[in-house]
Amino acid sequence: MTAAPSDPLPSTALPEVPSTPATALGRLSAIGASLLEAGRTDEAVDVLHNAVAAAEPGAHDLLARAYLEAGDWYAALEFLSRLVAHGHVRFAGRLGVALAQTGDVDRAEDAFRLALEHGELAACNDFAILLTQGGRFHEAAPLLRRAADAGDPQAPANLVELLIESGDLRAAVQVAERYADEGRPDTVVALADVRAASGRADEAESLYRRAAVLGALRAHGAYGSFLLYVRGDAAAAEREFQEAARHDEPGWQFLLGRFLVDDGRAAEGRPYVAAAAALGDDEAVTLLAEIDGEDPYDD
Repeated sequence: MTAAPSDPLPSTALPEVPSTPATALGRLSAIGASLLEAGRTDEAVDVLHNAVAAAEPGAHDLLARAYLEAGDWYAALEFLSRLVAHGHVRFAGRLGVALAQTGDVDRAEDAFRLALEHGELAACNDFAILLTQGGRFHEAAPLLRRAADAGDPQAPANLVELLIESGDLRAAVQVAERYADEGRPDTVVALADVRAASGRADEAESLYRRAAVLGALRAHGAYGSFLLYVRGDAAAAEREFQEAARHDEPGWQFLLGRFLVDDGRAAEGRPYVAAAAALGDDEAVTLLAEIDGEDPYDD
């Protein structure tokens, strides 16, 4: 594992970073992008290092993506800190993610605020997650509303999830109904979530199925959880968790791993829980320690 840097690195020479990632990719960058799409992040990192050294258009964005998708937070932190220190503030939101994952909450907040100051709307989601983890719900909600109103595809669903978790089902219903739009498929999942929480199971199931057809980012995982906890159908839930894995939905590793562990199949579930823990999932870290008979709070 790469050692954790304490501060952004000094002015080491970096190739010029394109002002926009929309530029056509260079040859090595295109190869790296293909490897990322295939889930071969380790190979992609090696190729993209060379693409960055060659100053290819798009290489810096792709290498940042590779580090973040691989959960290599310290490598991401080193790379992104250098870019932001050189004035490339469009990487500030991604720097905030890396800082948050390495536990540097104060600097993460600074990075997210820098990103928002420069119009990086997507940072609203990640900043809201950081605030929610700190119990700052009232600060997180306006950020997500801002992003949702601006058309961000994930913000409405994240806002509904936040409101449900904070116990405000009435507000969650209002938000879900307001933003429901098949053009933003995850809003359909959010509407399904509030229907399930309101006891309208049949309507919820129909919406989950529709969201899966529309390609919502977390449709199968959410539907699987509904089938497990509302319908009590473990076999159908497992099929949906497997579909979540096949579609590489966010958090599928922990969903599937926890299901298998709870089903008495700890040996089968452990690799998935370990993968989720390696990606920084705190619940997975705790569950992995329990599987291994360790105290998760024992340093």
